[in-house]
Amino acid sequence: MEFSAVQIATFLSGTVEGDPEVKVYNVAKIEEGAPGMLSFLANPKYSQYLYTTKSSIVLINNDFELQGEVTATLIRVPDAYAAFAQLLGLYQQFMQSKTGVSSLAFISKDATYGDDVYIGEFAFIGERVKIGNRVKIYPQAYIGDDAVIGDDTIVYAGAKLYAQTVVGKSCILHSGCVIGADGFGFAPQEDGSYKKIPQIGNVSIGDNVEIGANTCVDCATMGSTRIHNGVKLDNLIQVAHNVELGNNTAMAAQTGVSGSTKIGANCIVAGQVGIAGHLHIANNTKIGAQSGIISNIKREGEEVMGSPVMPVKDFLRMSIHLRQMDKLVRRIEELEKKLNEKQ
Repeated sequence: MEFSAVQIATFLSGTVEGDPEVKVYNVAKIEEGAPGMLSFLANPKYSQYLYTTKSSIVLINNDFELQGEVTATLIRVPDAYAAFAQLLGLYQQFMQSKTGVSSLAFISKDATYGDDVYIGEFAFIGERVKIGNRVKIYPQAYIGDDAVIGDDTIVYAGAKLYAQTVVGKSCILHSGCVIGADGFGFAPQEDGSYKKIPQIGNVSIGDNVEIGANTCVDCATMGSTRIHNGVKLDNLIQVAHNVELGNNTAMAAQTGVSGSTKIGANCIVAGQVGIAGHLHIANNTKIGAQSGIISNIKREGEEVMGSPVMPVKDFLRMSIHLRQMDKLVRRIEELEKKLNEKQ
């Protein structure tokens, strides 16, 4: 699908410098531009590419001052990065405009779905499932019995939603994610074996949640594992049974959250963080990569790092000391040698 510079400028409330009728059909990085491509310039580090790019159209900020000749048509906007994101959203809407129910999908007789849905080939929809309007369920997705999916949610190919899972509106569940598998609950026996504890709860997901590929959110032992509104989970994350993630908390890849831990709202958890069970993490906490959390974080707005965690400033100070450890050891050895020589 092609768009002209004037069409894009009208959509973004921007102004055109150059040929208003030049057309683009795809997007590209400014340094990798080609004819028919649209790029943007927001970071000054990439300014040099504006004068050499082969992209047909480039979005730039209103206050950007040209330092040379530009062959591309420019569209000036208040914030080039935000405008580019807006265009990508529009492009994605066109790409995901599928509707209709494939004859190769299996839908239980007592399942219901709303208007303008898409249900792809070999998707499985279980008994008493309720699917809202404009939901998209891609091929080979599995929706277990009694699951509920809200309006405008996307379930990508191969995602698995166990029975009784509840998903809110405008969520995105990426391929391979597993929502509602059994929590890791086993009772040690006298003979050293383990007896499985039935996991009879579910997973409840709020609105505007995104869950990455191959991320697992386990069902509760009893009650619900809760993912509140606006949560963003990266790929390859483990969220254990009865965990609660507060509104708009974001979590990067390879993080693991143990059972019954409650993480507050607006927290940021970097990659490869391990969080022990039955803890409380206060709102607005920021946790650095590869940190280990073994106790509660009670004060809101803390920035922590390390294993076990400590305030970021303390961690950085300790890291400097560790890098100097070899020199300190040699100094101590020299001092000991001098003291021994005096005795």
